[in-house]
Amino acid sequence: MTTPSSRRHVVSASNDPAERGRQRGEQLRATLPGALEVYLQLFDYAQIAPGDVRDHALRSAEALDEWRPARRQEIDGIAAGAGLEPWQLHALNARTEILATSTRELPPECSTLAHRAVAADGRVRTFSIQTWDWHVELDPFWHTHETRGGRHDVAGWAEDGMLAKGGVNSAGLATHFNILGHELDHAGGVPVHVVSATVLEEAASVDEALEIMRSAPVSASSALTLLDAERVLTVEMTSVGVFATEPVGGSVIRTNHFLDPVPSAHERAGLDKPDSTARYDLIRSRLDHEPAPGEAADLLPYLFSEPEQPRLCAVPDMSLALGERWGSLATVLLEPAARTVRVADGTPLAARAGEWRVLMA
Repeated sequence: MTTPSSRRHVVSASNDPAERGRQRGEQLRATLPGALEVYLQLFDYAQIAPGDVRDHALRSAEALDEWRPARRQEIDGIAAGAGLEPWQLHALNARTEILATSTRELPPECSTLAHRAVAADGRVRTFSIQTWDWHVELDPFWHTHETRGGRHDVAGWAEDGMLAKGGVNSAGLATHFNILGHELDHAGGVPVHVVSATVLEEAASVDEALEIMRSAPVSASSALTLLDAERVLTVEMTSVGVFATEPVGGSVIRTNHFLDPVPSAHERAGLDKPDSTARYDLIRSRLDHEPAPGEAADLLPYLFSEPEQPRLCAVPDMSLALGERWGSLATVLLEPAARTVRVADGTPLAARAGEWRVLMA
């Protein structure tokens, strides 16, 4: 089993996006073909033809040319460093958009909790936790990373070949990522994962992050939960608009259903909304009945779950087929004021007793 001490850590540093990408690709050269192969199998499981995968990836690359050409250059740089074709790396970064074209039902995914604590002397602290749930076959193909040379330095975690999943930057802005589904989702827009990477590289505050998200012509739906030193917010990106939800009682809970009524009215069937709402309700109940968290480590019990409870800790059923084996691959704690991200392999239960990798942007 991979542990934080053996998990790959990728460092790229350059003012030139293409060079940053090349450095990343060289460091992932041994594993990126395996990550690509798993995704090609998942696209096949989702009944998406290989030619369509390539076409969707190239359309997303063209959308990046219009929105942030530097991000396309960085992804092309990863391909050059890894010895792969550029469209293959664009397919990895646009995997959410490509999977949005499938008619198959999608299993449930991640849970996130962000909190704004106010001390008796008025001092504010923000911190957050996420369980990252995904296909267990991809557990060997993700890494922690540091990128330096853009507007802000970034520390976080990402799947092999992708620019980012979530993390924190040197300005004290932090992000989490949760998938959503809307009836009008389609391929070809700016990849939502690239929006997350761009927010981390460019934004110094929640407000700046919102401006970036609103400028991105996305075609698939996801939520970024945003934190700076003073504020927490969760923001839903869709092809029909961007929708922000303020915290309740100082906390933002994020699972995999829309919170805003506008996109919720056209939520895509098949994201297992009963599971998502049950997870949301379990976390809300704990916030309502337990002492308020005072620091990031206090959030770990909020995302524990027993087998009979809604699935906050996902353990894959290995008797199922590829495409149906989901597990909690990582637990992540973010503290934007300290510019710190802590990453542990596995569920919050494993993280409590296990080893953390601690990074600072």
